[in-house]
Amino acid sequence: QVQLVESGGGLVQAGGSLRLSCVASGRTFSRYYMGWFRQAPGKEREFVAGIRWSGGSTYYADSVKGRFTISKDNAKNTVYLQMNSLKPEDTAVYYCAADPDVDGRYMYWGQGTQVTVSS
Repeated sequence: QVQLVESGGGLVQAGGSLRLSCVASGRTFSRYYMGWFRQAPGKEREFVAGIRWSGGSTYYADSVKGRFTISKDNAKNTVYLQMNSLKPEDTAVYYCAADPDVDGRYMYWGQGTQVTVSS
């Protein structure tokens, strides 16, 4: 069973930074694609950033390009999301997810961590 545990959320002023962490356990993740998603109140969940566990290729939503950076630490089975220049519209619950077959289907999800950006 795969487990994903996020941490690092909190309250920050606009223009500030936060780093989210997602610790993965329970499987060998070398072939997985890992993603960060977010869901704001009253809105649908949206893709934020993704990284291939093997090779490290990354992909970002246009809304966060140049501000957010996704990275990983293979030794720690951890994926990070560094968020800089935060805006109030970045306020959401952020989720880590794993796509084991790299086919766009995220089969495993964390519990989420709240990020609130004040203006």
